[in-house]
Amino acid sequence: MAVAARGGRGSFGGGGLRNIVSYRIFASALFTILFIATISVLLNTNPAPPSHDSVIPSSGNAYMQRTFLALKSDPLRTRLDLINKQANDHITLVNAYAAYARKLKLDISRQLRMFDDLARNFSDLAARPGRRTAPEDEVEGTGDEDLVRQLEKEVKDRVKIARLMIAESKESYDNQIKIQKLKDTIFSVNELLVKAKKNGQVASLIAAKSIPKSLHCLAMRLVEERIAHPDKYTEEEDSAEFEDPSLYHYAIFSNNVIAVSVVVNSAVKNAQEPWKHVFHVVSDRMNVAAMKVWFKMRPVGGGARVEVKAVEDYAFLNSSYVPVLRQMESANYGDNAKIRNPKYSLLNHLRFYLPEMYPKLHRILFLDDDVVVQKDLSALWRIDLDGKVNGAVETCFGSFHRYAHYLNFSNSVIREKFNPKACAWAYGMNIFDLDAWRREKCTDQYHYWQNLNEDGTLWKSGMLPPGLITFYSTTKSLDKSWHVLGLGYNPSISMDEINHAAVIHFNGNMKPWLDIAINQFKNLWTKYVDNDMEFVQVCNFGL
Repeated sequence: MAVAARGGRGSFGGGGLRNIVSYRIFASALFTILFIATISVLLNTNPAPPSHDSVIPSSGNAYMQRTFLALKSDPLRTRLDLINKQANDHITLVNAYAAYARKLKLDISRQLRMFDDLARNFSDLAARPGRRTAPEDEVEGTGDEDLVRQLEKEVKDRVKIARLMIAESKESYDNQIKIQKLKDTIFSVNELLVKAKKNGQVASLIAAKSIPKSLHCLAMRLVEERIAHPDKYTEEEDSAEFEDPSLYHYAIFSNNVIAVSVVVNSAVKNAQEPWKHVFHVVSDRMNVAAMKVWFKMRPVGGGARVEVKAVEDYAFLNSSYVPVLRQMESANYGDNAKIRNPKYSLLNHLRFYLPEMYPKLHRILFLDDDVVVQKDLSALWRIDLDGKVNGAVETCFGSFHRYAHYLNFSNSVIREKFNPKACAWAYGMNIFDLDAWRREKCTDQYHYWQNLNEDGTLWKSGMLPPGLITFYSTTKSLDKSWHVLGLGYNPSISMDEINHAAVIHFNGNMKPWLDIAINQFKNLWTKYVDNDMEFVQVCNFGL
């Protein structure tokens, strides 16, 4: 009995365990089969049309929901949405540039038309029926995929065109790019302008310093006339009027025959009492003969007198007395470019020796050969110079044409003696009180400073700097209407200012007898040229 009882409990315990395990296996298998069957049903069930989408129960596993949505998604629709978005983005961008082009009102009508056409092309593409409406086309039909591929290609082509147009047009709309491009253009043009100015200055200087063919022809014709008829051009004794201090005396130093004749003619024609005017013309040995023949053949009218002499006629002008002559003859002459400058010829320095050249005169009016007299000048001999030596028109304005512009104030000798802000004045029309000159010993002052400047370091080349030094504090400022300058370089001088001037000055490289003369001013000079003179006609002056 006992044995049977143990065996029965053991048999019951083993069979119950096996039953439990078998039940669990069966349940798991059944659940698995049901899950697979459910999935199979879902996979084999056609999706509802877009207008009758199935509703996924809100309860259940989130993973199942994502899986279901992924299975329902349409890859061609996603691709088409991306294409449409890209097209719409570029439509907006193109329309924005087109609107900005209209706002700027620039000369960009061609770009504006292109932007409008491109925007319409994009709009036409976007309006095409590209989405599928039938679920049965999803797998078996390849027409939609071909249509999408074609649409994508067309959109990409237009996007490429739009980007190229925007890249080309961006400079017109981007302010920073426009500013930078403008700066680059200004810099480039400025470089060209500086280069052109330098070239123009060199060409103008060459033209100004060269002797025109017509002027050379005139001098040759006059000399030939003297050689052919020596008896007609014998030397005459000096007239008493040349030393009469009661008359109005002019000093003109030049080699240019036609220019001197214009100065004399214009002064005589505008003088109220021309018989009281005496002109002292000094030239060099090479040109003095031509100058004498001219005034012999074409004597001035109104009883005015003209004296023509050569520099060499003044014996005191030698290297032992004149520093410039000594410097030109010294060993340093070859090394000093300023001394070699034509302005350092003795003819130009005669203006510093007026009291010695005309010892019996009290006042004399110095005129350059590039001036034209437009009014009677006799009032200059009656102006009160307040004991000063030089009556001249000042040229300074603001910081321009001050002594600092002409003298080297880095040199202690200059710095100690002169004020850099002192106002400069003009040569070309100067009334000199020769008695005051002698009293102030101005020629000695000129010699002193010219000797100090032998190395050319105290002032710039030219005749004005030594004049500014010599007549420092002894110059009386005249009214500007007496002397208007700049007609040889400044075309913007007003005609009103010119018409009110007593003397107009063609200072600068564009002399009125040259082809490079300023056209609007040239007639002011040519109307005093003696065109009836046969040699002027023969030499074809371009007047």
